[in-house]
Amino acid sequence: MLKKKAVILRPEEPFTWASGWKSPIYCDNRLLLSWPEIRSYIKNSFCDIVTDIFPSTEIIVGVATAGISHAALIADKLNLPMAYGRTSAKDHGRQNLIEGRIDENQKALVVEDLISTGKSSLQVIQAVKDIPTEITGLIAIFSYDFPVASQDMKNLNIPFYTLSDYNILVEEAVNIGYIKETQLELLKEWRKNPAEWGK
Repeated sequence: MLKKKAVILRPEEPFTWASGWKSPIYCDNRLLLSWPEIRSYIKNSFCDIVTDIFPSTEIIVGVATAGISHAALIADKLNLPMAYGRTSAKDHGRQNLIEGRIDENQKALVVEDLISTGKSSLQVIQAVKDIPTEITGLIAIFSYDFPVASQDMKNLNIPFYTLSDYNILVEEAVNIGYIKETQLELLKEWRKNPAEWGK
């Protein structure tokens, strides 16, 4: 993420997330698809998690839109069915929340690119559970590791794993000089109360 400049710091003009939170940092994991070696590394890492931790998985479900490509890569390598879910139904066509076929009682693994508050992942998880199916778990490239997301997953008994998280990212960014000490202090302040920061 750092090597390919997928992490953007912009404290003077904060990003606004779908949740409405203001953030001085943005992780654009979509950029990582542009490099075959990084894309393959992510795919293989995800497949290792599925094989080692969620071996009972019968279908891979991506979260629209950024989780779709990774779900497709995993499903292809593991030769599993794949579908994807939206956070809200389309306003045209069949108005589906879920695209693709998911059978009742199929064991589904949900794939996201990034977890912040976890809201979009939870909406897709609920739509999949309503079929009804069993959710084996949730995987993502990166998590901001906010307590609200962890608690919501715990409440639903959904185990989740990420390839990296906020603390690891910031530590590495400081080590390689990607962010300055002054920026680090700002990021620490933001991390204490992201819902109120920047208001």
